[in-house]
Amino acid sequence: MKRSTINRAIREAMAFFAEQNFHLPPFAFFRREEWERKRVEAAEIFDLELGWDVTGFGEEEFLRTGLLLFTLRNGRAGSIRYPKPYAEKIMMVRESQVTPCHFHWRKREDIIVRAGGNLVIELHRADPERSAVVGGPFEIAVDGIRRRMNSGDRLVLTPGESVCFEPVHAHSFWGEPGSGTVMVGEVSMVNDDANDNCFPGGVIRFDPIEEDEEMEYLLAADYRRLFGGSSDA
Repeated sequence: MKRSTINRAIREAMAFFAEQNFHLPPFAFFRREEWERKRVEAAEIFDLELGWDVTGFGEEEFLRTGLLLFTLRNGRAGSIRYPKPYAEKIMMVRESQVTPCHFHWRKREDIIVRAGGNLVIELHRADPERSAVVGGPFEIAVDGIRRRMNSGDRLVLTPGESVCFEPVHAHSFWGEPGSGTVMVGEVSMVNDDANDNCFPGGVIRFDPIEEDEEMEYLLAADYRRLFGGSSDA
């Protein structure tokens, strides 16, 4: 993915969240120079990789296959320093912009449509022990109401609605065409994108970055390369 694409996506997300009256924390707007000044005080942000995450999942067209996320809070499983057992993200999902099918071996999460358009979710039954999508019927909870589903069924969530995903729920999603860009929240157990994402299609979670222009705002994936991390986290 090109750095110019990342820079543009973050600028557009800042404007979108502001339009929805959703306020990001101050560090969302830090430039590299500000991070340099706060590198000691910001150790928790670096260690838990809070902040911006823009991915095209290894595909070339970000607006077709991609996702922008901002991790607001997180912990680390088994950590004494960071014992927080929960995480929260906010996402910007464009019309017809697909996040490929995946599930998590450990994490349970609620996906909430906070504002904007409608979110289309395609669901399949997964077997985490086999790291595979196996198909067949399953149950899911939409705003606390149980629903019986079959693999390949789709949910359409409107603003205010939410769904709970367990490790047996493989899911892909995109903004419903014609409904507008979607602001999606995620409330979950501790998030570990490096070790708790299974993409049966073999897509890449973190793209290599082509530095075709200067970075405007750092991705969480940039922190360790630029500032390192705590070994006792």
